[in-house]
Amino acid sequence: MDARDLRRLANTVGTARGLRSLRWAWRRRWADAAGLPRRGAERARVPGAVRGAEPLPGGGVVRFARSSLRVRVAVGGAVFCGWDGAEPEPSYAVAGRVPEADERAVLEPDTDGGWRVVSERVLVVVGRHGAVEVRTPGGVVLRRDLPPRWWEPVDPAAREVVEARWTQRSEVTADARFFGLGGRAAGPRLRDGSYRLWNTDPGGSFEPGDDPLYITMPVQLVVADAGTHLAFHDNTWDGRVTLREGEEGAGSGHDRPGSCEVRMDGGPLRSWVVVGTPARVLHTWASLTGAPALPPAWALGPQHARWGFGSEREVRRVVAGYRERGLPLSAVHLDIDHYEGHRVFTVDRRRFPDLPGLAADLREQGVRLVSIVDPAVKARPGVAVYDSGTAAGAFVRDARGREVRGEVWPGESVFPDFTDPEVRKWWGGLYAERLAQGFSGVWHDMNEPVSFAAFGDPTLPRSARHSLEGRGGDHRAAHNVYGLTMARAGYEGLRELRPEERPFLFSRSGWAGMQRYGGTWSGDVATGWPGLRASLALVLGLGLCGVPYSGPDVGGFTGRPSPELFLRWFQLGAYLPLFRTHAAHDAGRREPWEFGTEVLEHAGAAMRERMRLLPYFVTLAHLAQRTGAPYVRPVWWRSPEDRALRDCEDAFLLGDSLLVAPVLEQGTDRRAVRLPRGRWYDTATGQAHEGPGQVLLDAPLSRIPVLARAGSVVPVAGADGGVELEVWAPAAGRTGGGVLVPDTGEGWAAPSVVRFTTRLRDGVVEVGREGAEEVGYPVRVRGGTAGTLPRPAPSRDGSSAPERR
Repeated sequence: MDARDLRRLANTVGTARGLRSLRWAWRRRWADAAGLPRRGAERARVPGAVRGAEPLPGGGVVRFARSSLRVRVAVGGAVFCGWDGAEPEPSYAVAGRVPEADERAVLEPDTDGGWRVVSERVLVVVGRHGAVEVRTPGGVVLRRDLPPRWWEPVDPAAREVVEARWTQRSEVTADARFFGLGGRAAGPRLRDGSYRLWNTDPGGSFEPGDDPLYITMPVQLVVADAGTHLAFHDNTWDGRVTLREGEEGAGSGHDRPGSCEVRMDGGPLRSWVVVGTPARVLHTWASLTGAPALPPAWALGPQHARWGFGSEREVRRVVAGYRERGLPLSAVHLDIDHYEGHRVFTVDRRRFPDLPGLAADLREQGVRLVSIVDPAVKARPGVAVYDSGTAAGAFVRDARGREVRGEVWPGESVFPDFTDPEVRKWWGGLYAERLAQGFSGVWHDMNEPVSFAAFGDPTLPRSARHSLEGRGGDHRAAHNVYGLTMARAGYEGLRELRPEERPFLFSRSGWAGMQRYGGTWSGDVATGWPGLRASLALVLGLGLCGVPYSGPDVGGFTGRPSPELFLRWFQLGAYLPLFRTHAAHDAGRREPWEFGTEVLEHAGAAMRERMRLLPYFVTLAHLAQRTGAPYVRPVWWRSPEDRALRDCEDAFLLGDSLLVAPVLEQGTDRRAVRLPRGRWYDTATGQAHEGPGQVLLDAPLSRIPVLARAGSVVPVAGADGGVELEVWAPAAGRTGGGVLVPDTGEGWAAPSVVRFTTRLRDGVVEVGREGAEEVGYPVRVRGGTAGTLPRPAPSRDGSSAPERR
């Protein structure tokens, strides 16, 4: 047992649920002992020497003595490598069809006896013993995959039932830094160490040292002087990634390269590598795995949740508290306590006698209701969802065909097999009940999936059987995509039930490609200053894996934050995509007025600033959908060659225009901020600072430092409720700009994109515009020649697009 097991075992002793979770842990162990094939004697296998090659569109197949490698460069430059016949499809990560092969990519012999694929954006060199180098078109090596190694049974008969384990070690340049691997509490830069690829509920709460968490992805973003690349091993099995940063000038003056070793318990050895600038890499990644779902505008406002509202009266009291204090509120989230007996798709009528009426009343006040949805279904005849699922054959079964049962909040439960398209369709139809109750969105919880266990892995037996889209397999292959496929079921169900509205859905667990269906949140982050720091690491890391919409439980899920900690967390949350307070039933309240008048005043200011920036957040959401760029970006986003920025983990860019420097340590009223190159204005004082370099800024309890890039155009909410442009004066001789994507409501209409340019001429800030929209916007110049009248630049069609003040 590890520390997590001991903690869980101690917490369960003496409770009825604890005894059931103890029984479940033993049942899971026995099921796996009986249902999984046993590994006998194994032998290692490597590719061997090269034997020849066969050209194919985008590259070709290189054959070795004991293996073969398919190399394929896709349109856009993404490189696919598949060993032993592995192809890009089927894949849970890839959206729709795989990008077409680049017909201009050519397979040709290499000088050392291997082969190379030459294309416009990338060069791939396959060594004569199976090493694969991904290089820039100029020949600079970004990544070198050493020949892989497999461990397979000695007995030929066993190979039919026992998956071969494999490992692949890669080398990167000595200066490279690693990011990604899903949601990691330590980071966003990933230090030397081993990171498990198995979605896991940490059990109660987590801090930066805890790993793994709810969302693990075999997605690495590697940033180095030579360039940026993303590497993705498309394999859903359990595994580990071991990282080791390089060292320049190691030993006798030679660089020691950085390394990455991927070990998987089974499944195919196939990978994608994307090279380019960070923006290009994320754009190509989104093209491959799917555009991020676009949240409705109200989901970008402040949201409030609590496990333990307990009644309709309490919900109304909290919402009234926000209104009476002049605090904006976009949504209230109901946790499992609003269910009848914790059973999904039910309502406790005693505590919530008229949920549709409550939802309608709140909506009139501009507040939406969002519902939790758990996958576990109470296994009792007479429970409507259980009876319906049983009739549909929807639940996961064991190797003998019996329903797999576990212990979750409703008691003994069964689990839908979301890897079956028919089960997804059945489950998606159940959301009609949530819509009828007046809910405007859902958040998926407990979908790693979780089954309480006093020890061992708190999930389904690895021997449990799944459809896997008709291919068949067990939980070893299905576990990591369980949350992803549940999100797909919910998203597609909501689209079908209410086709005129964009669904709002976010999920605690998921995998590569989950952004297609919505976002995520931190899960049960521990209350404390380390938890605050982990909140930022999670959002940044997930954004670099292609999931742009996320945020933490403001204040932490467990414990009672001090007023200072709550406020600093609140101020950070105000600049993150999902801005939501949340807490456990025994962790105290999270309403801002519960922490005193000073916190209320400053938290109110943060909320009002969030609402003022709502047009900017809407724009970032649309840009994320179109380009894959996350709302929240590391400070090196536009300057990955700046090594000092690559090591900066306590600040972030919000879009291209704003740099946010949250306070992450107790008792801080001033903090150092590292700036990218260019001029930056302190948005509170207007003072200009020149980057690159480090500056010391005031961070009083009332606010955190936020800086605006010179020349940027930030769309904000005007006093009249419309959109105005906040223009930060460009430096002399420099230009700037910005983008506005107007909000078009909750439907699917594609809005126009309006682009602005700025420049300083003769002491006057000029603002030009490109775009079809002819609406004028008020302009306010800040950070320089405030009060000067901007002059229009010709629009794309040559007509004048005058700005108005």
